[in-house]
Amino acid sequence: MKDKLKNKSWYANAVALCIAVTLYVVLTHLGPIGDHMDKFTGYFNTVILGLVLAYLMNPLAKFYQNKLLSRVGKLGEKWSVAALLAVITTLLFLILMLETLIPQFIDSVKTFMGNLDTYAASMDTYMSKMGVSRLTQGVKLAEYMANANVKILDYLAQNAEAIVNASAAAGKSVLKLLIAFILSVYMLMAKSSLKNGTIRFMRAAIPAKQYGTTMTFLKRCDSILVDYIVFSLLDALIVGIVNMVFMSLLGMDYVGMVSLLVAVTNLIPNFGPIIGGAFGGFILLLVNPMHALYFVLFTVVLQFLDGYVIKPKLFGDKLGVSGLLILASVIVCGNIWGIMGILLAIPIAAILDFTFREALIPWLEKRRGIVHEDPGSKDAETAESADTTAEA
Repeated sequence: MKDKLKNKSWYANAVALCIAVTLYVVLTHLGPIGDHMDKFTGYFNTVILGLVLAYLMNPLAKFYQNKLLSRVGKLGEKWSVAALLAVITTLLFLILMLETLIPQFIDSVKTFMGNLDTYAASMDTYMSKMGVSRLTQGVKLAEYMANANVKILDYLAQNAEAIVNASAAAGKSVLKLLIAFILSVYMLMAKSSLKNGTIRFMRAAIPAKQYGTTMTFLKRCDSILVDYIVFSLLDALIVGIVNMVFMSLLGMDYVGMVSLLVAVTNLIPNFGPIIGGAFGGFILLLVNPMHALYFVLFTVVLQFLDGYVIKPKLFGDKLGVSGLLILASVIVCGNIWGIMGILLAIPIAAILDFTFREALIPWLEKRRGIVHEDPGSKDAETAESADTTAEA
């Protein structure tokens, strides 16, 4: 019956019309559809976050299993120990990061607030020399900044309820993160059973002809994501350590906080190093302007070395994505998923690129009966020679 319908002259037009109507309805109701999707996925946020954390710790657990525990016990016991070591390593890293970041951040804020009058007086003197002694509203910069503490206290008093609500939301988020981390530990320990169940389901749900292609595609996506995560973290660690050594040799302040900030923002494609350099330079500017200048100049040199030496050595040609596609992916993914989309923009671009080149184009060529020739092959060179002779 289905084949008979396909042979009808109106069948293709009816299918096209249905697709067009569906697309129109979806595009004209993107807002409500997005709200309902956000509400639905909100019920699973903690579980999804747990899956993400388990996925991030999985390469570290595999490293421990294959390198440190290669001669220890059975496979199941080996994986349990490796997963436990990965969890402990992650916890130690988080504790170290918080102990480094929070105290120094508080110190930098205290330094800034304590030196407001000095900064304001210096800025007002500089503006007077430039012929601009007052702001547009006729208030001296020094007087304005000297009253900053009072204005901040007034703002806190007037927005006490909003601050309490924001604090409660932050506490709720921390609790969700803690629960998600506990879930990720269970998921990591139960990786084998979860993987076997997923493969069994996919084998039953996907037709046999498409199963092999689908699994190859998913393994390629997994390889791209894992390589990107591992090498990006390693690259950020190298950049952070080099920055820490430089700042320590010059006796700069806030070495731990600024180096950690540089390492974390280095994970953001394209714009991350600019953000890290700007914030680090601003923090050092509050203490020593010359140190801030040295830091900014060193950041430019370090990012040049990172882009042309460190990253090529780490990534090689594993991703092979053009800069234009990465920039477009950063903009689009950032608009759709925010900061998480920016962080995942490069692997998403790599997956779309290889899907387009190795799946979509060959499928279209096969449908049209086009035989693809490798530009470097002998047949292609012979054909190009023949075309050149014919043109001559």
